[in-house]
Amino acid sequence: MTDEDRTPSANRRPSITLVRRAFTAIALAAGLVATTAAQPASAAANPYQRGPAPTAASVAAVTGPFATASVSVPRGNGFGGGVIYYPTDTSQGTFGGLAISPGLNGTWPGIAWLGPRLASQGFIVFGIETNNLNDSPTSRGTQLLAALDYLAQRSSVRSRLDPGRLAVAGHSMGGGGALDAALRRPSLKAAIGNAPYLPSNSLAGDRVPTLIYAMQNDTLVPPSRLTSLYNTNPATTERAYLEITGAGHNYIGQPSTTLARTMIPWLKIFVDNDTRFSQFLCPLADQSGIRQYRSSCPLVPATARALMTTAG
Repeated sequence: MTDEDRTPSANRRPSITLVRRAFTAIALAAGLVATTAAQPASAAANPYQRGPAPTAASVAAVTGPFATASVSVPRGNGFGGGVIYYPTDTSQGTFGGLAISPGLNGTWPGIAWLGPRLASQGFIVFGIETNNLNDSPTSRGTQLLAALDYLAQRSSVRSRLDPGRLAVAGHSMGGGGALDAALRRPSLKAAIGNAPYLPSNSLAGDRVPTLIYAMQNDTLVPPSRLTSLYNTNPATTERAYLEITGAGHNYIGQPSTTLARTMIPWLKIFVDNDTRFSQFLCPLADQSGIRQYRSSCPLVPATARALMTTAG
């Protein structure tokens, strides 16, 4: 189910709706939403496409198509250090980057499974430590942005990174930090909040494609709060909401195929402009483990939207 049907037409810009419809028609006609062999023409049209054509098995796999390595970063530079995971392949050009923050009283090792799993799909992933375990969402947002700046300007892997394709994510307070960072830096390509706590509970100024995860049994940041937060997102901003069946607040602490197979397409679509991954979210291809799903499908990458808006 998309949330376009839930939003009064007066609150939506007709051009965005038309662009989304045009994108769907063009994608289907061109075979961009592919399930089989890679499309050479599509790769030529999208210089950010990385890796083979995806399948349901490949987005759910514990290890993606890229071998990875990691490097530790000491405390300083505006955040508490962390670990960078990156693809070792240098034959396909640079990769998009993602900084991830843990939650209140949490540290990166508590959610570290995300690092190699996402990096193996073709991203440079920076799992950060925070300056203090009880840092606020605003502070964590500042640290995530500082981590991205470090990644692009001073890190040992900066030559592998495309500084124009960056994203943020986080859990709980760190999820709120990711949303805070998106509000402050609209040039980001994607934001993901896992059970995010954002004190204002408003995304009215959000211009970054934003994915929000809620946990059915979360008593700290309940789904009702996150549904309200999701509903504040502007109608012109790409967005999605997933509620995980039976999950508690710290569900992200263990490796989760349900999270991975939805996070990866979100990042691929908006960081890599890779429409081959739209098939997994528009509509939601695998609803197992997911209690509720809403989105602004067909989830149009900014580059495609700009091209079609200009053409129209």
